[in-house]
Amino acid sequence: MTGISKIDYKPGQDNVRFLGLDIHKPVFFVSSLTIIAFVAGVLAFQAEATAAFVTLRAGLMSTFDWLFMGAGNLFVLFCLFLIMTPLGRVRLGGADARPDYSRSTWFAMLFAAGMGIGLMFFGVSEPVEHFLQPPLGLEAADTAAMVSLGMAGAIYNWGIHGWAMYAVVALSVAFASYNLGLPMTLRSAFYPLLGDAVWGQFGHVIDILSVFATVFGLAVSLGLGAQQVTAGLAYLWGTPATDAIQVLLIVGITGIALASVVSGMEKGIKRLSQANLLIALLLLVFVLTVGPTLDIAAGFAASLGRYVAAIGPLSNWVGREDLHFMHGWTTFFWAWWIAWSPFVGLFVARVSRGRTVRELVACMLLVPATMIAVWMNAFGGTALSQYLDSGHRDVIAAVQAQQPEIALFMLLESLPLANVTSFIGLVLVVVFFVTSSDSGSLVIDTITAGGKLDAPVVQRVFWCVLEGLVAIALLLGGGLVAAQAATLAAGLPFVLVLLALCCSIWKGLRETKPGRNR
Repeated sequence: MTGISKIDYKPGQDNVRFLGLDIHKPVFFVSSLTIIAFVAGVLAFQAEATAAFVTLRAGLMSTFDWLFMGAGNLFVLFCLFLIMTPLGRVRLGGADARPDYSRSTWFAMLFAAGMGIGLMFFGVSEPVEHFLQPPLGLEAADTAAMVSLGMAGAIYNWGIHGWAMYAVVALSVAFASYNLGLPMTLRSAFYPLLGDAVWGQFGHVIDILSVFATVFGLAVSLGLGAQQVTAGLAYLWGTPATDAIQVLLIVGITGIALASVVSGMEKGIKRLSQANLLIALLLLVFVLTVGPTLDIAAGFAASLGRYVAAIGPLSNWVGREDLHFMHGWTTFFWAWWIAWSPFVGLFVARVSRGRTVRELVACMLLVPATMIAVWMNAFGGTALSQYLDSGHRDVIAAVQAQQPEIALFMLLESLPLANVTSFIGLVLVVVFFVTSSDSGSLVIDTITAGGKLDAPVVQRVFWCVLEGLVAIALLLGGGLVAAQAATLAAGLPFVLVLLALCCSIWKGLRETKPGRNR
């Protein structure tokens, strides 16, 4: 081995400092000005933007499905390889490094950053959607098979494939930062592969693409959150479900996120993540307790078994007839996960010093995926059980009417303490919104500040506000279709970035000096 030692490079040493700012000039200005121009263009030409987004979404899904799905499979295989080989013994930060956070707090941060609003939005509706229209062309003859395969399809879209994408970024950035002493940006992760070339134009492009992917990936979640809160308010208390209300909600909740951003990692994000996990677990335990507990338990075992059995066919893109599932769900979800990967990956890297490679990758693949399977079976399984056992059709009707945003509230209304739990559901969506926004602002600011972790607060405030503006622009320029199209476009080039990251981290781990970082 040639060996890789720590590099003498200080985060932010190439930055420009003026007017109280501390920024990496090419990355900050190109990314921010491009995004501002995008927001202005969409708001100025909303009708044209809507038509363009519809065309773009359809074209990207049908043309690049093979790339998204093939890459997703490779990321899972790569992560399993790292877990099973001696490379998994490398400790992030060196042999003497110890974790900065307890395991429970670390899990809470993984949960809050990595799952976010999407789980609240799709947790009830997606299993129902896949029951009504099962993947893999299953005929509507065997109800039990439809339930288990529908649930397996939902778990597949939220399971180990997406978390493998997060793990690739988290591990590569953490290794570059803690073991090589490089700035905590995506460009640093390519140092084992490209050396000092990462400080030039190539590195600028990588970091700019990271900002684009993060902003537009977050915009989908923020838009979904605003849509679900608006629908919840309308369903529960008759508040008008208009675009104006959604815009006001995005503005108001972004304001709450700003307070968390100003508080910083320890006071803001850490406490919100812990509160998020606690509230989510309380709501989950409630549904498990008052819902059809035995059916949920049986469904959990059946759906996991079906997931394992069907993961091969679901991962194959050749000769598929269930294009609604493969394009409308899996292809979009993989693009969404990939777009979120720089955000979640950098955030997880920041809180994972002292973990081993094996611990980081194994926990990122297994812990959240298990939690997701429990959540989907509890919420989606309860809705399906109500429909099959008693003919309760409210959630089914909402999904058939393409109103997934109210499915959660319809489910909770059919259970005891509906007013209390529906309010808790609204609070949880808001907290997810805030957590995603402030975590994303922190990560984007780190990238555009040349890897500095202590850049001026005003820069994080700027990015938090800009994220809200992008969400508003996409909402008014085509809603969910516009958000999906933007995410697919942002995620597409990042597929290639993640594939290259696999090569870089493999080379870096192999060349780590024995005894120094193991």
